[in-house]
Amino acid sequence: MALIYYVTQIQFEFGAIKLLKQECERVGISRPLIVTDAGVKAAGVLQKALDALPGLRVVVFDQTPSNPTEAAVRAAAEVYKTQGCDGLIAVGGGSAIDCAKGVAIAATHEGPLTHYATIEGGSPRITDRVAPLIAVPTTSGTGSEVARGAILIVDDGRKLGFHSWFLVPKAAICDPELTLGLPAHLTAATGMDAIAHCMETFMAPAFNPPADGIALDGLARGWSHIEPATRDGSDREARLNMMSASMQGAMAFQKGLGCVHSLSHSLGGVDPRLHHGTLNAMFLPAVVRFNSAAESIQKEQRLQRMAHAMGLASASAIPEAIQEMNARLGLPTGLAAMGVREDQFDKVIAGAMADHCHKTNPRLATADDYRNMLIRSM
Repeated sequence: MALIYYVTQIQFEFGAIKLLKQECERVGISRPLIVTDAGVKAAGVLQKALDALPGLRVVVFDQTPSNPTEAAVRAAAEVYKTQGCDGLIAVGGGSAIDCAKGVAIAATHEGPLTHYATIEGGSPRITDRVAPLIAVPTTSGTGSEVARGAILIVDDGRKLGFHSWFLVPKAAICDPELTLGLPAHLTAATGMDAIAHCMETFMAPAFNPPADGIALDGLARGWSHIEPATRDGSDREARLNMMSASMQGAMAFQKGLGCVHSLSHSLGGVDPRLHHGTLNAMFLPAVVRFNSAAESIQKEQRLQRMAHAMGLASASAIPEAIQEMNARLGLPTGLAAMGVREDQFDKVIAGAMADHCHKTNPRLATADDYRNMLIRSM
């Protein structure tokens, strides 16, 4: 059976941050906890959110780490409870939004966070008691503002997914103006994250034609606008289209992802210093090559359709085109340049095999397949 679900209320325009109080009132949030990070605060974006909330009693948690952890979720959940908050506003990239989703669970559900992880059978344990959340993305990458999942590093070091339709933000405020001036390296890394989402969801074998169309259009937007956005942080058209590509990739998440994310989730848990979007960019070429032999890919000409969206002459050109794009964007040349070592492979492979994205790849990977992908990505 195909489950096709779309998704939440989205305010998408330059200056949409001004609608934040209106959305709080619609959702029923009067005492919000804003979950953000030090970088967003330093950039002045947090203040823009606060200025959009006159008359509300607002509490701020600004200690979200670059890869959100169970410890950060606990700390923020304690603030939420002690301050009597009745909802959450996430202001930031995927880290802040995912951290807020963790808080939405931890502040309203009993027991350790791992009890609710997808691979621990936790999705049905997440109920409608979750705290209501409004998401305000400040990067164009994860698309977590319209997604049902969160990725968090739990206390035992694993990087786990948490998935429930109850975790979908009640509203997404997508304001491309908040991404103007984002540094080039973050624009590139988060942008390739969005492109990876569009590609992996489109390659996933689940039947969901609306998601396919959304992902393919998102890929075309992301591929054609990531370089202008990286070169010129003030390019409004590029910023608009990158934010749309990010949102569209996540709207298609319901199809599932694949080996790119199995590997990046696992490696990101082994070394939390590594940026998730950059890892996705490193793994994409090897995974596209691996997926090219999948029956569903060949039957539905999925690589050819992606190549067309990317303006390429043939499907076989995709892996090299991604590598060339990474180079033009100033991203690392491979995993080795990021400090990844071959003695980490066994742990990474074990994590990838257990990851929630492993089984939704169009071709089921073995441990040897994952090892080959890692080697190719070095």
